[in-house]
Amino acid sequence: MRIGVVFPQTELGGDASAVRAYGQRVEELGFSHLLAYDHVVGADPAVHAGWSGPYDVHTTFHEPLVMFGYLAAVTTTLELVTGVIILPQRQTVLVAKQAAEVDLLSGGRLRLGVGSGWNYVEYDALGESFQTRGRRVEEQVEVLRKLWTQPLVTHKSAHHVIDNAGINPLPIQRPIPVWFGGAAEPVLRRAARIGDGWMPAGRPPDDRMKVYVDQLHGYLEAAGRDPKQFGIDPWISIQGLDKDEWRRRVEAWRTLGATHLAVDTMRAGFTSPKAHMAAIRSFREVLS
Repeated sequence: MRIGVVFPQTELGGDASAVRAYGQRVEELGFSHLLAYDHVVGADPAVHAGWSGPYDVHTTFHEPLVMFGYLAAVTTTLELVTGVIILPQRQTVLVAKQAAEVDLLSGGRLRLGVGSGWNYVEYDALGESFQTRGRRVEEQVEVLRKLWTQPLVTHKSAHHVIDNAGINPLPIQRPIPVWFGGAAEPVLRRAARIGDGWMPAGRPPDDRMKVYVDQLHGYLEAAGRDPKQFGIDPWISIQGLDKDEWRRRVEAWRTLGATHLAVDTMRAGFTSPKAHMAAIRSFREVLS
């Protein structure tokens, strides 16, 4: 099982030197990957009546693909993982181009986790339909893979019109791995049919999670795929947990078949980049 970290998006602020120092420290400590999740804009809950969510206009978010271009230049082995990019609110061809560039600049170190999101205000701001997000994401993945593997693509549908066009240069990984985030039944089915892996996020490794994993394995087998060749990358949030519980959850995820795991240090009371770096070092030491 490969052990990584969740980039503390909401608690590092806008300091570019902190982003660099954190990414380099993650690599120095021997973690395999750095996972960052995505929000382009935050909503103001004082204005949007009835709106609620874990993040708002006051929450800091670095744009993952741009940040990964920066981190690609200051790291050498760290896998760069979106967990997840909210794909249906973005232009597919532009995501293909940006992801290909990150993969190229990093030497083939990008893994693209995608999801459908929950914030309709963000969709409105980006000019995309919130209501059709689930239906569109499958075609988007199809288009991404075409653009990453073919120099010329023709694809015409209600949502995409590509007429003998392509991106250049192509990525190193052809195609870049695409993992799906979320736990709704349609997400599990979609991941099993067309994904390279699944990201259950911070859900605990309990009996309910075993049901999800069993469902996923059933859908994989129905699609003619081997569950042992399919990735699972959850997070462990250390908020409120002691070190014995860290170990227990790691082993529980190992038993459930996780291929990867990332430690999340947000919401645990840390007030500086150094504190977050000390926390991931402690996690690494506990597992060694």
